[in-house]
Amino acid sequence: MTTPSLTTTADLHDLGVTGLLAALRDRRVSAVEAAGHFLGRARAHQALGTFVAIDEEATLLQARAADAAIAAGTAGALAGLPVAHKDLFVTRDFPTSAGSRILAGYRSPFDATVVARLAEAGAVTLGKLSLDEFAMGSANENVAVAPVGFVAPAPVRNPWATDRVPGGSSGGSAAAVAARLVPAATGTDTGGSIRQPAAFCGITGIKPTYGRISRYGMVAFASSLDQAGPLARSAQDCALLLSVLAGPDPDRDSTSLDLAAEDFGRQLNDDIAGLRIGVPREFFGEGLAPGVRAAVDAALKEYEKLGARLVPVSLPRTELAIPVYYVLAPAEASSNLSRFDGVKFGHRAARYTDLVDMYKKTRSEGFGDEVKRRIMIGTYVLSHGYYDAYYLQAQKIRRLIADDFQSSFQDCDIIAGPVAPTVAWKIGERADDPLANYLADIFTLPASLAGLPGMSVPAGFGEDGLPVGLQLIGNYFSEARLLNAAHGFQQATDHHVYAPGTRVTGATS
Repeated sequence: MTTPSLTTTADLHDLGVTGLLAALRDRRVSAVEAAGHFLGRARAHQALGTFVAIDEEATLLQARAADAAIAAGTAGALAGLPVAHKDLFVTRDFPTSAGSRILAGYRSPFDATVVARLAEAGAVTLGKLSLDEFAMGSANENVAVAPVGFVAPAPVRNPWATDRVPGGSSGGSAAAVAARLVPAATGTDTGGSIRQPAAFCGITGIKPTYGRISRYGMVAFASSLDQAGPLARSAQDCALLLSVLAGPDPDRDSTSLDLAAEDFGRQLNDDIAGLRIGVPREFFGEGLAPGVRAAVDAALKEYEKLGARLVPVSLPRTELAIPVYYVLAPAEASSNLSRFDGVKFGHRAARYTDLVDMYKKTRSEGFGDEVKRRIMIGTYVLSHGYYDAYYLQAQKIRRLIADDFQSSFQDCDIIAGPVAPTVAWKIGERADDPLANYLADIFTLPASLAGLPGMSVPAGFGEDGLPVGLQLIGNYFSEARLLNAAHGFQQATDHHVYAPGTRVTGATS
């Protein structure tokens, strides 16, 4: 696809990361102009509920520094690029809430590594984006923080249909990119929280191999699963961002892999003829919406036209991913969230009789229902008498799920299938049914449990004209190959260039 030419600053939001960086580099637009334009769009589209913190003064200060670096010839790879961060990454210039009352008013004395690396490359932070509380959710409805322009907490709305969820937990990030409020955003993926919202909002998102990007400064949910990644319009844009974000951080994150940073766009234009794409039968069974299946099938046929070969594979323990994840993730959450006790930072109950009473009241007031539910589950499965029966067994099955992938990769180069069984559902539709939300992660959880890289690529439109994502999963450290496969598909199709409002509702691909 061709990059739109820039005629006025009014066209800025039509450019993706690649196009906007070219305009900044060629001095057709300044970083200050770009920042001001996107800040204006964020204000104009407050009703979507995407941003939870904006500080125009801090943003413009960064933009002026980027312009100075560009003028001096010392600019980084992303100089002047406006970005926004999921409010799970701590930031010095903006408050950090993790979507929870318990962190109300918290200001970090340092930046997360993800934030710092983008800043070092010259990116300009527009603000912080809404998420499910502590990244626990599949719809961005578990929100306890009021978005910018709101007086009370509110869910993020999908820009394709504002009565629909954007997916979660990185729903604010995905919705902001889809609505052209920001060219790119950071997200985190614990069980699918980059891929599923990217699919629901019709954009591209990638979760790299566990450990590729430092977790330092990311508010922890489940430490053995949490992984940062970028959300943007295209695979080419994601490759640029991932090249900046990835790299070792051994002094601050013990889970960071000792792998040198690399250019993830180096294989973008390689021929994908001969690529072996595994198609797991377990991803195409009962419960997959007809519109989603049609879009994914059409995408796979497009790959065949490009010279790829489809290979049947099996991931027999796919259905076990949900019970395994919802034992392991809550167990880790119950440990990680024990630090929020009202003593050191964040919310503290106003009235209490002693230290234990202060703990109880602070956590009761500060945590939302879903967070409390997962803490209780996690504490239960780790307790004496249940550890062996639940937690230990789940860890064993997790290993078997990873083995299933390695068996499949003997016959294929990447694995493809749907991201989610359905398109985005209506806000409130599943609010009283946590299990229905959990089931939405059935296709994303296996790769997360195995620590594999995975991404969502816009693949067309399903029921009610809503976006459908194609999931691509690679073996460890195969991000460049995944991005090449996604880029080849995007060069042959136009699903990723559509913006909300540019298709007629009810259309199918």
